[in-house]
Amino acid sequence: MRLMIVAIAALAVTACFPGERSSDASDESAAVAQAIYDAFAVGDVPAFTALLDPEIVWNEAENYPYDGGNPYIGPDAVLAGVIGPVVNGWDGFAATPESMIAQGNRVAVMGRYTGTFNATGTAMDAQFVHVWTIENGRAIAFQQYADTWQARNVMGLD
Repeated sequence: MRLMIVAIAALAVTACFPGERSSDASDESAAVAQAIYDAFAVGDVPAFTALLDPEIVWNEAENYPYDGGNPYIGPDAVLAGVIGPVVNGWDGFAATPESMIAQGNRVAVMGRYTGTFNATGTAMDAQFVHVWTIENGRAIAFQQYADTWQARNVMGLD
């Protein structure tokens, strides 16, 4: 299943810097990143975690509401410290990629977070950049850069 998702995403995603030729490694890395977003979007936890290396190093942006466990090591830590709180705390939360730049095993994804925080009833539409490092068809590292002020404000933390 994971390979099928990666293969389909590889057909849909080819990204590189202007004037630079896409490589097979870049295409595969971008496909893995896209497959992670696709699995998250439909709530497919087994597919999502299958695309994360057992020792993934996951970092939320500094001052982001879920940065308290940085770095999260392994899929279980990511699920407990980030994904679970997001799923339980937000209505209609989405992390929507708008564009990707892939170079070798690194993928930068620019997109938007949307959703309504349950406790405040306030909606968010905030930009993000995620930087993924992919090896052997799995994410080994994740770094989030996001509009931390907007997230904290929507959650009533500022």
